[in-house]
Amino acid sequence: MQPPSLARQSVMTRVSPRLMGIVIVLISAVMWSLAGPFVRMANLDIWSIVGWRSVFTALTLFVWIALRPPSEVPMQFGRGGMLVTLISTCASIAYVVALSWTTVANVMTIYATLPFIAGLMAFLWYRERVSGRFILAGMIALAGICTMVGGAAFTTRDLLGILIALVMTSAFALQLVVARRYPRLDSARMVAYAALLCIPLALPFMPLALPSGRALLACALYGAITTGLGYILVLIGGRLIGAGEAGFLSLIDVVLGPAWVWVFFGERMSALSILSAMTVLGAVVWYLGSGGLARR
Repeated sequence: MQPPSLARQSVMTRVSPRLMGIVIVLISAVMWSLAGPFVRMANLDIWSIVGWRSVFTALTLFVWIALRPPSEVPMQFGRGGMLVTLISTCASIAYVVALSWTTVANVMTIYATLPFIAGLMAFLWYRERVSGRFILAGMIALAGICTMVGGAAFTTRDLLGILIALVMTSAFALQLVVARRYPRLDSARMVAYAALLCIPLALPFMPLALPSGRALLACALYGAITTGLGYILVLIGGRLIGAGEAGFLSLIDVVLGPAWVWVFFGERMSALSILSAMTVLGAVVWYLGSGGLARR
């Protein structure tokens, strides 16, 4: 019988870095998928959610930055870092607005187009090669979104939420494109600064009274787990697997997000919304599953 120390070492040697990366990215995707339930649980106005969530996001990320090994700290921030910080600020606020104004399913359907918007931006900015498969998958995804927007009965608030979701997705895509253009940027520090910047932006619009314990807990979980630990894990796991695999695994967020609010809050999807979501998700799975992102 092996001693416990040897047994643990044997197990660790059998776990490949790639498998570790897959597990870590999957966990981060599950954490990201909880954004919708936390917003519904908080049941606060938009700026209160933005402000309180940002407090806990900043705390989580700055603790991580302080504790991480010095060898992992990139050397650059500069103008590129400032740009990504501003973009991340806009994206994080828009995310809460979109989740507050329309269904989680609609927001996730728009968010699933992120790889295509990022690819288009990269092509327009620094002429990153775009394959025919990428263009076809993007057109299929666009058709799915048009089906959702044009064929369903939406309120004005829903349509505004979908528009804000598109702004949010475009901002996230631009953040990825800038980070790809300047790979030595300190991503964790930029997101932490963005969370810090959200706090004074939200304060003038927040009620003076403290929220209820339930609402504050929801904001704390949202900030610490979804945009804090979730981001840290995707940074760690993303280094162990390919970009295409990471993008493919992250799609679990698009599926789980609407499922959580349906199970716990009774927020149902219409048949047309389901068809649209499956169309967009199918286009992304077809593209990323074929290794398309890795070939670009």
